[in-house]
Amino acid sequence: MTKSLIIYSSTDGQTKKICERIMESVIKKSSVSLVSINEALNLNMENYEKIIIGASIRYGRYNSLVLKFVNKNLKILQNKYCAFFSVNVVARKENKNTPETNPYIRKFFARTDWKPNLISVFAGKVDYPNYNFFNKFIIRFIMFITKGPIDTSMSYEFTDWDKVKLFADEINIENK
Repeated sequence: MTKSLIIYSSTDGQTKKICERIMESVIKKSSVSLVSINEALNLNMENYEKIIIGASIRYGRYNSLVLKFVNKNLKILQNKYCAFFSVNVVARKENKNTPETNPYIRKFFARTDWKPNLISVFAGKVDYPNYNFFNKFIIRFIMFITKGPIDTSMSYEFTDWDKVKLFADEINIENK
């Protein structure tokens, strides 16, 4: 049985939710652990055959621990089956929803020598009712500029769950 690790870096929980959905699919053929990026920094990556990392964007950046983790474990990651996905609201746009067109994925991989076997990008969620005043104001402004939803009384989930399932299926194919 393959031993897999799913690592998430989530700001408001959507990336973790996506990881949990992936875990539901991958668990059928594998022993899977789900941990935060904080926990992953202290784990021995040699113990896993597959490593899947999901990272969210907030204000144009990933959590700095994501790059730190990749750089710390680069040699190990290069010898494992690895998958990476980004969660960002920019990916709601058709011309920004692939690894080749998403600016955050492109910037991230320009800063590291890591080349995962599988890369994807998923649109995230704008959850105005759960943001504090500052985040609500800034995110609303960003949405206004990018022609996104600005009604702060609502949440907007842009995640394409079929695309998430296809990503998980691709990981499962690699189990065979």
